[in-house]
Amino acid sequence: MDARVAHQFPSPGYQYNPTNPPWRKLLWVKQNYPDNYVDSTFLDELQKNVNVRTYDYWKMVYESGVITQHISSVVIFIAVFIYLQMGALVANHLIWTGSFMTGIGYVIWDLVMIQQTAPHRGFERKRVAKSAVFFFATLLGLSPILKTLTSQTSDDTIWALTVCCFLANVLFHDYGSQSRARVKIPGSLSTNAAIFASVLLASRFDTNLDVFSLLSFAVEWFALFPIFRRYLQDMNPKVQIMLTILMLLTSVAMFIRISKAVVFLYILSFCFITFICPWWLIFIQKYKNEIHGPWDEARPRLQRSRKNLYRKRASS
Repeated sequence: MDARVAHQFPSPGYQYNPTNPPWRKLLWVKQNYPDNYVDSTFLDELQKNVNVRTYDYWKMVYESGVITQHISSVVIFIAVFIYLQMGALVANHLIWTGSFMTGIGYVIWDLVMIQQTAPHRGFERKRVAKSAVFFFATLLGLSPILKTLTSQTSDDTIWALTVCCFLANVLFHDYGSQSRARVKIPGSLSTNAAIFASVLLASRFDTNLDVFSLLSFAVEWFALFPIFRRYLQDMNPKVQIMLTILMLLTSVAMFIRISKAVVFLYILSFCFITFICPWWLIFIQKYKNEIHGPWDEARPRLQRSRKNLYRKRASS
């Protein structure tokens, strides 16, 4: 019931008594008022659209580059798979190109991190090198098994599962702009979905070298490249604009030989996400009508952090 209606029309049989004590907004105190009674000051605490944010259009266009970059990375990976399947791309070239670009990225990352943890960089380089060699050796040994993993499954099922996995990768990807050392659950789910889709696609190849080349590129592209992309964006915000344009041009150049219709749809989607969606979000803000008032549920006060508790104890 609306507050004004409740005030004007109290419960049946109620008779106003001027000698009653003032009404108080307390449930645990028995008062000579009906349950639906409120006084004239009840709506004084009414607040509308407390959480409404004022968005800047061009800033949102800039931030949307994180989404379009990741979508472009999925499009580029699919194009690489099609080129391998058609024989237009040699597996050896993909392996060496991916390894070379990963090495360049690690050198840049190492030069940035050496200023922060210089005394421990020697041990860190050895650990990274051992992990990389062990991982790629294991992946090379598993390639014959992965090649026959879905031999009894039809191509239509593989394509459908691949599309679902890449959709999960795009939806659950961590689009935060700040670099993080911790692995969050949505981010790991996105990476696992992309790797699983890569395994499904790699199982359609006939040679172990093709399987190894696609899976090694998938690890470098979906696990390492997003981390490196965040570091570049933290170093210089203008890098995000350059990366967005570069990945758009790369995806268009690689897919133009495969399907011009897909390229046309992709460019339309890119323009929709980059320019239309920010304008759409700003436009619908005027229709927001969020009401806050004394009728809202009480918000519990969470226990203070141990750090603040220790500070209070130390000061006392």
